[in-house]
Amino acid sequence: MKRLLLLFAAVALAAGAIYLLVVRDTTVEANVAVPRATAAIGTGAEAVGVGPDGAILDWQPAPEDGTLPELPLAVPPDRPRLAGPVLQQARVLGGAPAALRPYLAGSLYGESGVDVELRSGIELRFGDASRLHDKWSAAAAVLADPSITALDYVALYVPGHAAVGGSSHALPAAP
Repeated sequence: MKRLLLLFAAVALAAGAIYLLVVRDTTVEANVAVPRATAAIGTGAEAVGVGPDGAILDWQPAPEDGTLPELPLAVPPDRPRLAGPVLQQARVLGGAPAALRPYLAGSLYGESGVDVELRSGIELRFGDASRLHDKWSAAAAVLADPSITALDYVALYVPGHAAVGGSSHALPAAP
């Protein structure tokens, strides 16, 4: 019995030593993800950033240079997150690929759902915020098509079959 206790104590001691020397990691790394603003409410120094999920980033002011697309609110709501149609707009703007963000002026919510207006005046008609990756990919493909030189809108309701119309607005120049 004494031998069994000694054997058990030796195994426990060895396991503890292995844990302390090999298994336990005392390194602590900070992994903080700071949300980025993908839209703005308001203009100028009073503008407030909005995240891609509709979170109001009132602690992170929006750039005063107007580089973020604007949501159609004069002041942010008194809650931490947007709701309703303006939340759908924030999600659509938040899903925009980085290459297209400089071209976005703002968004509207109308009878057909979310519309994003480019700085050149072209409307991207999304409908709702579903299948955003596919819809933004379709929008980028239309805007990059060299055979299209001017248009008024791109309807993205069915991303695999984007429809274009009009010829009043020139396509934005490549950056």
